[in-house]
This record gives sequence, structure tokens and C-alpha cells, in this order.
Amino acid sequence: MGSLAVATKGQYMTGVSTDISASFVKPAGRPGDILKMKAVLTGMGKSLAFTRVDFTNSANELVAYGTHTKYVGRSNGHADNIKFSEDGEEVIEGEDVD
Repeated sequence: MGSLAVATKGQYMTGVSTDISASFVKPAGRPGDILKMKAVLTGMGKSLAFTRVDFTNSANELVAYGTHTKYVGRSNGHADNIKFSEDGEEVIEGEDVD
């Protein structure tokens, strides 16, 4: 999911993983229980992108989280990158591909 968080910034290529970690805070529930997941791009520089993914249970309690660092140096500033509208629903610069 960290790669998808990077892709929300319009990177045509989400890079190579340089670090991945996961922490399990508490039991997530029983088989069949539904978990929610939220991935956030916490920072992006010229070479590295940093993401965090949180998993919560039906009571909205944090049950696990992970971090994912990606090398994105080759895709920064690339001609195939796109730019999204503020709400993320439309491509406002670059070519949209399905």
C-alpha cells in the first residue's frame, strides 16, 4: 500500500523498496472481522519517499502499522509523471492512462 501512497503524487513509477517494517499492536480480531487500512505519504524528497500504513479494527483501535521507504530518484521530475486535482479525482497535467 505504500507504493499506492507514492502513486497518489503522480509518480509514473513508484520506485524500489529500501526499507519495510511492520508492528503488530494488538490482536486484530477474529476471522471474518473487517479491518480498515489507511496509507499516507509522510514525506518525499529528491531520492526517497516515506509512507506509513495504519490498520484499525471496527472499534477504530490501531491494531497494526507499517512503514515503507521507497527510492524514487529516477521518477522525480520525469516527463511521464502526472498532476492530480486537489481532491485527487482528475488529472490536470500529463496523460491519464487506464
